[in-house]
Amino acid sequence: MERRFAIIGHRAQSTGKINLNDLAGSTGRIDVLARAVNTGLFLSHGIRNETHVTLHLLGGPGPSRRIWFEGPKLCGVHPDERAIAGQIGKALKEPVPAIGQLIELHAGLWHSGGGLEQTLSEWKRENVRIFVLDAEGEPFDLKIHGSDSIGFVLSDDQPFDDSDIQAMNGLERISLGETWLQGHACISILHHYLDSH
Repeated sequence: MERRFAIIGHRAQSTGKINLNDLAGSTGRIDVLARAVNTGLFLSHGIRNETHVTLHLLGGPGPSRRIWFEGPKLCGVHPDERAIAGQIGKALKEPVPAIGQLIELHAGLWHSGGGLEQTLSEWKRENVRIFVLDAEGEPFDLKIHGSDSIGFVLSDDQPFDDSDIQAMNGLERISLGETWLQGHACISILHHYLDSH
């Protein structure tokens, strides 16, 4: 079963130069996004070929940007925060593509303009069953049999804002418990569940 993760980076810069020595500060919490990519895609000795991760860099300057790590094709990315942030930084040096225009930077790494609304629209067209991870959602009990592709929406260290909530209107909300967990921890739990069912 194909797995997709959409990570919202509310303050993550969408253009400019990333300071690899300050991923938690000056870059708008790129460290949180890099950890999500690492957990989403990498195994101890390999990569998850059924998994895709889309980062949403909404913090400007300039228009929002999406960066898509395509697990089945991804090459040349190492499983550590600085290396992943470096790949994000390469994308940020390029002009933000138009919404709907997907440009491959190298094997398995793409970028495009737009935000969460565009990603969810694309997923719906591709018949992805979408869940929003929300501590206030329904208890975690996925009934996923029969689905070929499943997607999860997670926020960074910030709660969902009004535009996120509007874009996610009508989607199924699931909770991994009342405690707010970090995004990469949620991804690990979801992978464990899907690997064992």
